[in-house]
Amino acid sequence: MFEQTFKNIDDVLWKEAGCTTELDYTEQTSWLLFLKYLDGLEQDLFDQAKLEGKKYSYILDKPYRWEAWAAPKGKDGKLDHNKALTGDDLRDFVNNKLFPYLHGFKQRASGTNTTEYKIGEIFGEIKNRISSGYNMREVIEHVDELRFRSQVEKHELSHLYEAKIKNMGNAGRNGGEYYTPRPLIRAIIEVTRPQLGERIYDGAVGSAGFLCEAFDYLKRTHPKRTVAQDRFLQEKTFYGKEKKSLAYVIAIMNMILHGIEAPNILHTNTLSENLADIQEKHRYDVVLANPPFGGNEHKQVQQNFPIRTGETAFLFLQHFIKILKAGGRGGIVIKNTFLSNTDNASVSLRKLLLESCNLHTVLDCPGGTFIGAGVKTVVLFFDKGTKTRKVWFYQLDPGRNMGKTNPLNDADLAEFIALQKTKVDSPKSWSVDVAAIDPKSFDLSVKNPNGGEEIAHRSPQDIMDEIAALDAESAEVLGNIKALL
Repeated sequence: MFEQTFKNIDDVLWKEAGCTTELDYTEQTSWLLFLKYLDGLEQDLFDQAKLEGKKYSYILDKPYRWEAWAAPKGKDGKLDHNKALTGDDLRDFVNNKLFPYLHGFKQRASGTNTTEYKIGEIFGEIKNRISSGYNMREVIEHVDELRFRSQVEKHELSHLYEAKIKNMGNAGRNGGEYYTPRPLIRAIIEVTRPQLGERIYDGAVGSAGFLCEAFDYLKRTHPKRTVAQDRFLQEKTFYGKEKKSLAYVIAIMNMILHGIEAPNILHTNTLSENLADIQEKHRYDVVLANPPFGGNEHKQVQQNFPIRTGETAFLFLQHFIKILKAGGRGGIVIKNTFLSNTDNASVSLRKLLLESCNLHTVLDCPGGTFIGAGVKTVVLFFDKGTKTRKVWFYQLDPGRNMGKTNPLNDADLAEFIALQKTKVDSPKSWSVDVAAIDPKSFDLSVKNPNGGEEIAHRSPQDIMDEIAALDAESAEVLGNIKALL
């Protein structure tokens, strides 16, 4: 229904000098989609109030509503070209009036969870990169073709938007920060089994893939819901935090398209919060996350954590353990070197995890699971509040070299999900008694005792991709060192 419209939007943005990558295409499509969605939402609320004999107060003043500046219609319901801004007039209105007006909502909002605050956050961070008012007019007319009214329309739009996020993730290393393979997310959710009435949290929300998939899972596993349950699902189930502006905007839009109308996503650096300040009221039942790897937080941020380290993912893991309720469940993606690193922070963090949580399952993911990432990962599944006595490992082996043309799929994870229920041994799975682990190093290295010594040879392309990724990381580190000199 809308696939061609999305292609048409990308075709126009391709002509723009300010839009050079899939990240730019997604960013520019997102703010326009958001305003189109907001227009439809306000119209629905206005009609509902009218039916109930009530007065509706619009969020946006009339000159800044979609129907006024973007797509004014004539009596025939078609675009009124005499009223519609275009060229320099349109570009100047968007840059000099619309964006400043929308950003102002952040100061005027009554609270951080309001639609007004989210509008202010989005338009304070994102920038219009469409420099030609004529190109902008074309894009707007395509966006105006999209509709959000029915569930069928929203369902298709959410799939198309997910495809954009996936393309953005495949576009390069930076894009990969925003995309976790959806089959992996679905498997993590199947193992953690969120329940209706629980609060679910992702403190490194990215494109909100975990929260969107958890929403779909809860709807599927609880088809007969009361009005009160639906309200809880919408308003008090999903929570997230995101530091980067583009990811914040994408997360909000992705959740809206999946049917979560008022996402509880905060634009903040999760790691700037002191762990000592987390109280019981801040805690969650389920934590699902893929925190960024290899970041390097300032020492000031590290002061917020009892185990101090520059590795961003290790700080996030401490945060997630702390913010879980007693009995809460976690499913966290992390570099596989976490299991065996010998530095003090890694050893201390493994000790903390094993002694304060039941680390019952470790899923070892093969190279290529994350497109463009030169690191291997594992998924840690744990319950907070009881010590670990036995860890069940599963070594995922799809039987092929994975990449852009052979990505991870749901069938690859079916055996893991099935075996995890009983944690049985198999050629790909085994259990380790914690009593047998070295009490000094707490080494949890993935060593399959059942799989023999078979070596999986990687393709030349995989090796070249990893070399390119490592070269880019080296260049970034050297650049940081030069900046300090």
